[in-house]
Amino acid sequence: MDTYIEPRVLKGFRDFLPAAEIARRTLIERIETSFRSYGFLPIDTPALEYAEILLGKGGGETEKQIYRFNDNGGRDVALRFDLTVPFARFVAEHRTELPLPFKRYHIAKVWRGENTQRGRYREFTQCDFDIVGSDSAAADFEILLMMRNTFQAIGAGEVTIHVNHRGLFNRFLTMLGAEVQSVEILRTVDKLGKIGRDATLAQLAALLNDDKAACILGFIEARGGFEETLACITELAGGDCPESERLRQVYCFMLDTGSAASFILDPSITRGLDYYTGVVYETFLNELPDIGSVCSGGRYDNLAALYSKERVSGVGSSIGLDRLIAALETLGTLDNNNAYARLGIACIKGENAGHYQALATRFRDAGIPCEVFLEGIKLTKQFMLAEKKGIKWLLIPADDAGIAFSLRNIEKRETIDRCSSIEEAITMILG
Repeated sequence: MDTYIEPRVLKGFRDFLPAAEIARRTLIERIETSFRSYGFLPIDTPALEYAEILLGKGGGETEKQIYRFNDNGGRDVALRFDLTVPFARFVAEHRTELPLPFKRYHIAKVWRGENTQRGRYREFTQCDFDIVGSDSAAADFEILLMMRNTFQAIGAGEVTIHVNHRGLFNRFLTMLGAEVQSVEILRTVDKLGKIGRDATLAQLAALLNDDKAACILGFIEARGGFEETLACITELAGGDCPESERLRQVYCFMLDTGSAASFILDPSITRGLDYYTGVVYETFLNELPDIGSVCSGGRYDNLAALYSKERVSGVGSSIGLDRLIAALETLGTLDNNNAYARLGIACIKGENAGHYQALATRFRDAGIPCEVFLEGIKLTKQFMLAEKKGIKWLLIPADDAGIAFSLRNIEKRETIDRCSSIEEAITMILG
């Protein structure tokens, strides 16, 4: 007796049926269109890298989550856990081939062995966009503006982007005498939204003492308008400095473009990864803030230096596609039209397949996606198949060459007995 392997996928991994995959790809196309409108260009990198490439700057929680193993050649390799670190290696390796500033986007799968939850998986897709080769406030702002406008372009509604500066927070920690523990403090503060104020305060007190923990909470909880909050945290950090001036410049650009209402200066935003050094940010959907940040990033001036002696400044952001899809599904704004063809051509006689394909070509040339049915089954079953596939129209040939035909509206379940011409059918379908 034959023994079969049970078909199954690993926890945190998924198959995508056509309806879900078409919705994903439609969303990606819209995101790409937005990126390209700003002059950003696509790249790709290998899914598998040498482990030392990926772990050189990640450390901490990242190292616990990475998929790492020895390949058949005994090499220590790992699956990429994000797209930023491979991009840093990419820039170092192809520096002479890239015109700087270089604007890129990269949409691809990454892998992390973390606990699964709503909108979070072990295999997921990230949409990254970065500018390297510019240390200007203009580059910081362009990333922020593109984040805002991309979410509007894909139908996600209004967003609020929380902005901070890691360098300004580090100045504050130096004033407090806590710079030695800065990495642990940053990661603790980064969990504020997940674990709450009391737990954050307790963890900070365990790292430092009660007074210093309270001072840090005072800094990250500073609130008000952008200028008011900036004045407060600048004073706590020791006064005016390049970091506060950078935030001031970025805010001026927000005012110039009329986009300031979409941004909040939030001193609690620190981003947990070590490589961020400047402006950092997280994005929340106004209609669904509880799902968490759907786009985050910042400036990472020293990242590329890990692989090259030449210093290349960078700033970028990443959209978590799977979390975004979960959010859009909840909001009911995800385009889930699963029709992969607008028109179907019924198969009356299998030996006429060539004629049917020639007919389909004329519709495709007119911009109408068209599927030719392959089996000469009962016409009622072909109606049912077209409906199941989401096809809106079905052309029913009445002669061997398909020149004479009827056209059925699958949604309305109405048949137009005879069309006078293909042009008439094209007008009707496009109308």
